[in-house]
Parts: sequence; C-alpha cells; structure tokens
Amino acid sequence: MKLFVGVTDNRWFEFLAARKPDEVNFWRPGGARTFRALDSGGLFLFKLHSPLNYIAGGGFFVRHLALPLSLAWEAFGEKNGASDPDTFHAMVSEHRRDSVPNPDIGCTILSQPFFLPRDLWVPVPEDWQSNIVQGRTYDTADSQGLKLHSAILQLMQNSARGTTSDTAQQVAEPRYGAEYLARARLGQGAFRVFVTEAYTRRCAITGERTLPVLQASHIRPFAKEGPHSVANGVCLRSDIHILFDTGYLTITPDYRVEVSKRIREEYENGRDYYALHGNRLQILPENPSERPAQPFIEWHNRNVYVA
Repeated sequence: MKLFVGVTDNRWFEFLAARKPDEVNFWRPGGARTFRALDSGGLFLFKLHSPLNYIAGGGFFVRHLALPLSLAWEAFGEKNGASDPDTFHAMVSEHRRDSVPNPDIGCTILSQPFFLPRDLWVPVPEDWQSNIVQGRTYDTADSQGLKLHSAILQLMQNSARGTTSDTAQQVAEPRYGAEYLARARLGQGAFRVFVTEAYTRRCAITGERTLPVLQASHIRPFAKEGPHSVANGVCLRSDIHILFDTGYLTITPDYRVEVSKRIREEYENGRDYYALHGNRLQILPENPSERPAQPFIEWHNRNVYVA
C-alpha cells in the first residue's frame, strides 16, 4: 500500500485546519506536471515546511487535474486554502515566474481531509531528506512506510476514543480506483470539476465552450438525495442550466433534448430553446460510466420536468 507525503504550505494548512472542509484542493503553481504517486483512494499526508518537520494531517486522493485558476476557485473557493480569489491568485503568483492572469495550475483533489491537533502531529520518517521539494512516496511493504501508516492509523483510532472513525477505517482499508470514486463522499467542488472535464469543458446541449458560463448541473439534486457523481451530472450553459433545474427542459433516456411547451405558454417566448427540441446531446463523456445514468434521467423526467 502506497502513501504520499506532500510538502505543504503552512498558511494553506492553517487556513483549512480552522475550517475543516469536506474536500480540499492541494494545488501546485504549475499545471503541466502530472501526479502518479497514488491510485484513487490512496492516503495523501501533509508535511509542513521546516522547521515544522511534522505530518499534520492528510486526505484521500481522488484525482489530479490541470485546471485554469479561475475554474479551481469557482469549484473549490476557500477549499483552495485562501479567503478570496485575489488572495488565491497572489498565492499562486508567488511561485510563478510569469504574469499570466489565469494560469493552469496542478490540482490534487483530496476528499475527507483531516487536520491533526498540534499534540498529535507525527514526526517525519527517519529517512526524510531536507532537500525534498514536492514530496515523497512511501510503501507499507517497507519499514518506514509501515511505521508511518501504523502511526496515522493509531492516532486516528485514539482520537475516536477507542472506536474506529470513518477516516481511520479508510486508512486501515483503502479503496482504490473506480470503486473508491463510486463510493467516496465527494464534495461539490470535485463534482463541479469532474463534470466539466468529462464534457471537455463544453455544454452538453449547445456545445458552448466559454468556460465562465458553463455550470455542472445535478440531474437529481443533491438536496433530493442525488449524489455528487459524474453520472448524476451534466455540463450546461448557465441559461440552459436554469431551464433544466426549473423543469422547462429535460434530457430523455436516449439523450435527446425535450423542451416544455410551458415556456411559450407562461412567457410567450422561447424560440431559441424550441430550436433545440429533439436534438441529440452534442457532447457526451467518452467514458460510458460517466454519461447521465438512466435512473437519474427518469427521476428528473418524473419529478422536475413540466410537460
């Protein structure tokens, strides 16, 4: 079992530790580098900058993406470790040599992060080198990796007062790959990003690719027991999103657009939208498992759409 210890900005950690969000974006200022150290569900640990040579928390790896800074902020907001977009941009710019207004940054998305109190911080492994800049992978097949994993699991169990918490259970029995992505408690930010990327940053119905007007819509709303999963989402232009959420437009099980006659009846308008009626979706995720799932489409047709 692999673990990754990432060198963590202390300000980022302190900001998020005070808020304890359900997900975080562990970002890097450059967007080109990939992250292959962990499979989905792997344990990602936060190692603070020297002289604080301790591991102070962690989370569970979901996915790594290169995203425009603006999309990272729109999706995650304060979960980026900053109080507002200007502060976030300034933090990224500190580590870049260019002055690009909306650069791509590396986004390592972690679910169920945990932030340890000061008295539970774990010293870095004995073989940690001071010249490590990004981080290092450990394996429980090796003594140092096993020792670190055991220490994290033990303190999580202790913090749960003798019972295994959800987080401790994941440390003990990690879930990898598609199984983890299907069962992990993903947050709204991850949902926003994954849906947008699955639809190649284009509106499923119109093909619109102007990023600021694209939104990730739940087919079955989260408030109505709809999960934060790509199969329960569709990327839509903002006006189409409003019509979809209010029931004036829906998607049929064969991925066609259906527009309600109520737009004309109630607003005496809608010509541009009626032109979409009957069209097949222009964009669908390449991965069939990420396409709108039939149960969610049928739920929307029955419970939201006004025929």
